[in-house]
Amino acid sequence: MIPALARPAPDSFADLSAQLLPTVVNISTSQTLKPTQKGLVPEAPPGSPLEDLYKQWFGPKSNLPRHISSLGSGFVIDPSGLIVTNNHVIEDADQISVTLNDGTTLPAKLVGRDDKTDLALLKINPRHPLPAAHFGDSDKARIGDWVIAIGNPFGLGSTVTAGIVSARNRNINSGPYDEFLQTDAPINRGNSGGPLFDMGGNVVGVNSAIYSPSGGSVGIGFAIPANLARDIIGQLRAFGQVRRGWVGVNIQQVTPDIAEGMGLPGATGALVGNVAPNGPAAKAGIRTGDVILSFDGKRIPDPGTLSRLAASTAIGKTVNVEVLRKRQHLNLHLQVLKLAEPPKPQPKGAPARPRKTSQLGLSLSPLDGGARSQFQVPGGVSGVVVTDVDPASAAYEKNVRAGDVIVAVQDQLVRTPDDLQRRVAADLKSGHHIEILLVNRSGALQYVALRF
Repeated sequence: MIPALARPAPDSFADLSAQLLPTVVNISTSQTLKPTQKGLVPEAPPGSPLEDLYKQWFGPKSNLPRHISSLGSGFVIDPSGLIVTNNHVIEDADQISVTLNDGTTLPAKLVGRDDKTDLALLKINPRHPLPAAHFGDSDKARIGDWVIAIGNPFGLGSTVTAGIVSARNRNINSGPYDEFLQTDAPINRGNSGGPLFDMGGNVVGVNSAIYSPSGGSVGIGFAIPANLARDIIGQLRAFGQVRRGWVGVNIQQVTPDIAEGMGLPGATGALVGNVAPNGPAAKAGIRTGDVILSFDGKRIPDPGTLSRLAASTAIGKTVNVEVLRKRQHLNLHLQVLKLAEPPKPQPKGAPARPRKTSQLGLSLSPLDGGARSQFQVPGGVSGVVVTDVDPASAAYEKNVRAGDVIVAVQDQLVRTPDDLQRRVAADLKSGHHIEILLVNRSGALQYVALRF
């Protein structure tokens, strides 16, 4: 116990709530669904006892346009009427309305949105300047600090709840840049897009998601940290879209097994699985198998950290990248460019003929025309394709699946199932406990460590 660092609980949240409530708004949207295509809506036979029930749910004229609405929250960040909310609150909406704390309802225009961080910026035209909230420094939000959430749960209108910061840097697999603040302040449906305030009245997060088997609050809510939101909203305000930095690598976690199998000193950094041809990383000299340890002077404990740093780096900036390659530390210089989009998959074709590799629990096939067609493997990819995975194998546990292409084993290229089998047999004979596979999945390379 360290009394000098302890902060007492507030006697009341009333004064702070009264100050902040006018900055929070309710958001409602409407969307017109296109007429239902014939055959997509089930039909009950005439005279069936289910006929009335079908009419109740699907309507007597399912070919007419239908309107749906949704509710959410937001907060004012500029007296002129700029409002922050979640992208999922306004996505695909035909009309957006904002209701201020005094009950005034105004139409809103979408300035810009970003689905990767689930943020959006709206604009209304108020008759007078509005009270505005201000972003704080979410890096200073400590686990255990008091916070309050204000929003529009279940459409009830402005509601204040209180709790603490329960955890930081949560990855809930909602996007590539997850680093949520977790809070036990009650957050429910309709709170999405509302602010999470610290005791100084600063926005430290944008409430975005909840974990709830019941649909209601169970004390586990997630907020986009203010430092990330501030950068994204600033770009939406300036450009109407987000311009992210692009390094040109696919990266993955350095697990203890991968670290042991590759002879690395520890499970830290970001392992490079694929380098985009002629991309920033390729021009800087980064190679498949490198482990990125620092980027622009900041340590990289995991791939998520690198993804967020690269995305937030100014386009055109040259940064120093420290990599570990075959136990040697290298310092490379990389110029960050604008983010590229991934390629689209191609349709499937004829099946391939498998061959079993019992030691790894994999059924494999050479990359002939049938295999390439079946598993959508482009002509420039070489290796051995996985056609089936034994559910009792380590490969299954590591998420190896049909359609993956094994490019190399222990950094030695393989082109046939026999190549792979010979390499595995030799490694078993020499006493290896872990086999490191370089796997191509939908154009992205990644390392997989399989323990015998």
